[in-house]
Amino acid sequence: MKEYRIYFATNRNHVGPDRWHPDSYGTKFSDDGMENLRFGEASIAADDGRIDAFIGKRMGRCGTGDGEGLSGYLAGCAKSARIDAYPETLSNAISDAEQKDAKLGSVTLFSNVMADMKKSSDVLIYIHGYNVSWSDALGSALSLQIMLNNSERKDPDQDVLVVLFTWPSDGMALPWVSYKSDRSEATGSGAAVGRAFLKARDFLAALRDRARGEALCGQDIHLLCHSMGNFLLQSALSRLYDFTPGSSLPRLFEHVFLCAADVDDDALESGQPLARLPQISRNVTIYHNREDRAMWISDFTKGNPERLGSSGAAHPALLHSKIHQVDCTPIVSGLVEHSYYLDGFVNEDIRASMDGWTQEDPRRRRARSLYNAWEMK
Repeated sequence: MKEYRIYFATNRNHVGPDRWHPDSYGTKFSDDGMENLRFGEASIAADDGRIDAFIGKRMGRCGTGDGEGLSGYLAGCAKSARIDAYPETLSNAISDAEQKDAKLGSVTLFSNVMADMKKSSDVLIYIHGYNVSWSDALGSALSLQIMLNNSERKDPDQDVLVVLFTWPSDGMALPWVSYKSDRSEATGSGAAVGRAFLKARDFLAALRDRARGEALCGQDIHLLCHSMGNFLLQSALSRLYDFTPGSSLPRLFEHVFLCAADVDDDALESGQPLARLPQISRNVTIYHNREDRAMWISDFTKGNPERLGSSGAAHPALLHSKIHQVDCTPIVSGLVEHSYYLDGFVNEDIRASMDGWTQEDPRRRRARSLYNAWEMK
């Protein structure tokens, strides 16, 4: 058995008497409000032999690596995870900036992550989707970290550290009630994510000021949103805009990955909720699958317009030059075909972007269909 660590931020309610060492996190917002955030780390014990079997599993046309199966195994392990939330001393009566002796969990997290980045680790912030429990979220985040670090063609000198943001997706598998509940909670949680982005912006700004022109660690920060996590991102961008001076948002990420996005297919066009996304990132990649049954359910049974995660952008020619989309339909197989970002060639393609490969790099397993659109092969 080996112990793995995942950093996290959450606005879920804690379960158990000790808020700094809870038994778990629940399906409701924090008792201190939907925007209240806890930061910390979870330690998960898992069998290396089981993990290696998932990493080496052949996935048909999708290549090698069953990250989705690994996620399920790790979610079971995560039910007994040790949770250490970072303690805080903070008064709600006055602003954070006026509390010179305040102890903030966010600062502890950013400092710990920065120390890991100095050891040649990029950071990937991961926001999960609909119908995900606390243990499911930990399982997916750890699976993503393990798969990216075991990619066959990764940069051997570069690691990836996944930081999980988990919101109170209710994880009850009730097709109608859960979806409506999660969508409502995603809207509220988006403001919490926006608040976390603002904290990261301020921390990085202070870090650059202290560096006084000296080079920082040189590592990159990325963002991956899955399914309804992309809907949550829309609210986060709105919150970030409301608290940013001027008309442009700060660039926080090197690459943003929108995977199986449960948002409208025109969400990235001018005037739409994700239109400002290119401002916070150098690159944006959409991964979609026309056979994604979860997108069919969202589209046809929930009364939503066509989803970005199904057929991609409605009008590719109207997208910002930073945005590219990848059709995964030719290689994805399975009953649901929704969490393919964890598997085989798709996971490998995400890792290639994090390692700095251009969209046109001939080593990628894809073919161009439009100037900003690609098809996996």
